[in-house]
Amino acid sequence: QVQLAESGGGRVLTGGSLRLSCVVSGGTFRTFDMAWFRQAPGKERRFVATISGRGGGTLYANSVEGRFTISRDDAKNTVFLQMDSLRPEDTAVYYCAAGNRWSVRYDAYDYWGQGTQVTVSS
Repeated sequence: QVQLAESGGGRVLTGGSLRLSCVVSGGTFRTFDMAWFRQAPGKERRFVATISGRGGGTLYANSVEGRFTISRDDAKNTVFLQMDSLRPEDTAVYYCAAGNRWSVRYDAYDYWGQGTQVTVSS
């Protein structure tokens, strides 16, 4: 049973930073492609960033490119999302996802965490 657990969400002011973490248990982490998605109230879940399990290639949504950084520590079964220069429009529940099809589509991922709330106020 693969399980994902996010942490690190919270409330910050515009321009602030947060670092999200997602610990994966029950699978072979190094083989997983990992991603972060987010969902704001009343909106669909949207792609944020992904990092591959082979070579560590990364992709970002245009809206976060240059402000967010995704990384992974295979020794700790953990993926991170460093979020800098946060804006009110970044407010959402952030979800960690794992799978074996490197993609920006949410339906490509097989395993999901419960989400962590990020609130950015002006």
